[in-house]
Amino acid sequence: MNKEYQNPALTVDAIVTRYVNSRIEAIMIKRKFNPWKGRLAFPGGFVEIGENPEDAVLRELKEEANVTGHSPTLFAVHGDPKRDPRQHIVTIFYSIIVDENVVPLGGDDAAEASWVALEKLGQEHVAGDHYEIIKKLRKEK
Repeated sequence: MNKEYQNPALTVDAIVTRYVNSRIEAIMIKRKFNPWKGRLAFPGGFVEIGENPEDAVLRELKEEANVTGHSPTLFAVHGDPKRDPRQHIVTIFYSIIVDENVVPLGGDDAAEASWVALEKLGQEHVAGDHYEIIKKLRKEK
């Protein structure tokens, strides 16, 4: 019995944080393309066929921010069918460990990458539902 299934796409996003003067910072990229061109987002992208999501998040962090990380840990899963205007995309957010002195550098589809203080960011600065993650991170102080 052959059935054609329509499934959501799978993406991963890397949450890399550090504390500087008791304020939380995260590595964020500035999106080079739509949707949300010019807004900040956590580095991430699509999981490739045959790829483990934990490997994908480390690959995407390297491609978009030129940062090598390790030990991905599940932080959140977002799957609202309307969360991305392109299609139904489910994303897995992972916390990643990196050297806190690393200097991010934008690459791939990231116009820029840098450490960003999270305390004053508003929804208008951030891509899609990534602001929900920022609010969770602020509560974890």
